[in-house]
Amino acid sequence: MKKTGVFYGSTTGTTESVARMIANKLGISSGDVYDVSKLTADVAGSYEALILGTSTWGDGELQDDWYDGIKVLKGMDLSGKTVALFGCGDSESYADTFCDGMGILFNDLKDSGCRFIGAVLDADYTYYSSAAVTDGCFVGLAIDDINESDKTEERITAWTETLKAELA
Repeated sequence: MKKTGVFYGSTTGTTESVARMIANKLGISSGDVYDVSKLTADVAGSYEALILGTSTWGDGELQDDWYDGIKVLKGMDLSGKTVALFGCGDSESYADTFCDGMGILFNDLKDSGCRFIGAVLDADYTYYSSAAVTDGCFVGLAIDDINESDKTEERITAWTETLKAELA
């Protein structure tokens, strides 16, 4: 498997928990799982693949720690890197901005030269609108651990199984 680092921005701990579950299912060491507030170009540059996770706050905003983290990534040449995204959101209370933070990461990095993997069909989700959806697919794994916690592990398992082939 490609050398993979997992980077997350988490305010309440949910996104961190999801990041660690993803890493565990992919066999990624806990030493390769980082709070994005500690992201540097040297650390990100040492990986062939990056799994990036964020929650969505306020009116569809990126999690606070990602504002500096995304600057680091945008300042790098990501050509040849593989990137997978995951996002945590609340599809009931924020149905019109569900997982928008993940969409912001995608839009900020889509012209960076990286190759995105891990899109997920949106058919199994209940939401009104999301900046993270393109052509009927989320740009990565969307998690609603508030209203659909019973689906979290199943969604992570299915997603990581698809990633394994792409990261081989």
